[in-house]
Amino acid sequence: MSQEERIGQRIDHLFAEWDYCSSPGAAVAVVREGQIVYRKGYGSASLEYEHPITPSTIFHVASISKQFTAFAIAMLAVEGKLSLEDDIRRYVSGLPDFGEALTFSHLIHHTSGLRDQWELMKLAGWRLDDVRTQDDVMTLIRHQKALNFKPGDEIQYCNSGYTLLAEAVKTASGRTLDEYLNEKAFRPLGMNNTHFHSDHRRIVPNRAYAYTPVESGGYRRYDIQYATIGGTGLFTTAEDLAKWMMNYDTHIAGGPEVMRLMHQCMPLNSGEPTNYAFGLALREYRGLKVVEHGGTDAGYRSSFYRFPDQRFGVIVLANLAPFDPEGLAKRIAEIYLADSFLEAAPEAGDANEGSVQAHPEDGEDQPVLVGSDAVDGIYYSEELDVVYRLTTAEDSISMVHRKMEPMMFKADRVGGFTGPDGTIKLVYEGGRLAGFHYFGHNVRRLWFRRW
Repeated sequence: MSQEERIGQRIDHLFAEWDYCSSPGAAVAVVREGQIVYRKGYGSASLEYEHPITPSTIFHVASISKQFTAFAIAMLAVEGKLSLEDDIRRYVSGLPDFGEALTFSHLIHHTSGLRDQWELMKLAGWRLDDVRTQDDVMTLIRHQKALNFKPGDEIQYCNSGYTLLAEAVKTASGRTLDEYLNEKAFRPLGMNNTHFHSDHRRIVPNRAYAYTPVESGGYRRYDIQYATIGGTGLFTTAEDLAKWMMNYDTHIAGGPEVMRLMHQCMPLNSGEPTNYAFGLALREYRGLKVVEHGGTDAGYRSSFYRFPDQRFGVIVLANLAPFDPEGLAKRIAEIYLADSFLEAAPEAGDANEGSVQAHPEDGEDQPVLVGSDAVDGIYYSEELDVVYRLTTAEDSISMVHRKMEPMMFKADRVGGFTGPDGTIKLVYEGGRLAGFHYFGHNVRRLWFRRW
């Protein structure tokens, strides 16, 4: 048995539990020194028809899309059609004036302070499987009343910024994002199965559909109806992404200047460095430099994991919600780069995604009248044009919308109520409850006034 065959067996073993026609699965591609050295599919792209996943199966890759949107902006900057320090309002009409410039650099590096579109849509009552168009998202962005923080002061992941970047490409280039990238990247690299999916009704042959397990056994569909692009929306294959990964070394698309720009990060206003470049996170794994990005939307999971100094990388695209593509990409890398790592493998279970924190700086603590009609009532957000009912029970508040499961919050130690979804801070004026501010993962001080 050749070394290539032995490596293939080891990778097969990693994906064995999904390698059935009755299971969702994944497509894998491995790049090494300018060649695709491994490509294979496991499981089914469609459980209804038991179509097997192959390296040419088309997946929705979620936030891996961002590096392509950022590439388009980098190209336009190098072509002199925009400056990275331009205010986005020059290119996208109808945006509110927050009293601060929002530059392309702020949007690319997640330092804009904009509220995140997906969290706003959830709060506005949108279900995950509702149709979501570019116009829907732009309406939410145009109605934002405030920023989470001064641009450049912090880094906070924000899909809204990348939606705005996609819109700016149209103004600066005269073409849609998909048209521009088709000319500048997809066609030159032979990425013939790649496009930005701006029409949810578009028929895409050979695509994968997403699933999630059910407790009683088997799976159910866990899909999305997105027609929004920029921060998400790229449909592509493991093979096409491998071609794109190799372009970081060959510079066929973009050229050396653009590809260098893709790896540049932006420090905060304080001078503190960050590790987020142009849709790419710059990290280390076991002592080696890594350039990577993942993607998560509904049941789609994806990982683009590259070791630039070794000219090596792994792409894993999956259609199953509990899938861990980054973890599997690392395990594949450990097969190929076993003699290159400088540090021992990290112990399992040391990841920490963090939690939603209360914001005690939001005014002084006020008396909280729980368990009475002093809090119970209807509250309205002008920004989202949505109504919620607050109901109280002992030391907790429920935030109820007719289309969603109630959000539960329990009294915390800083005068607010905190739960898995965020924090509520009641606001009193003249001794009367005027409303509340909502703090979420990527939303701060969203105002709801009492009706």
